[in-house]
Amino acid sequence: MPATATRELTTLDRCDRCGAQAYVRATLASTGGQLFFCAHHARDVEETLRPSTSEWLDESASLHERPAIVD
Repeated sequence: MPATATRELTTLDRCDRCGAQAYVRATLASTGGQLFFCAHHARDVEETLRPSTSEWLDESASLHERPAIVD
């Protein structure tokens, strides 16, 4: 299986279904290929896709983070 470099998602990573910012990266166990999803589409496919992945990186919690206030 090909080695994949683990990194955080950036604003340049886009959902493969709709083009919105990706918050989930699914690495397929069979090929090492990667799929990117926005939080909405990740929820839609997680139940069926996640068992076939070697990594499911979910950064959707960052959607609920509040920015630090600087005085």
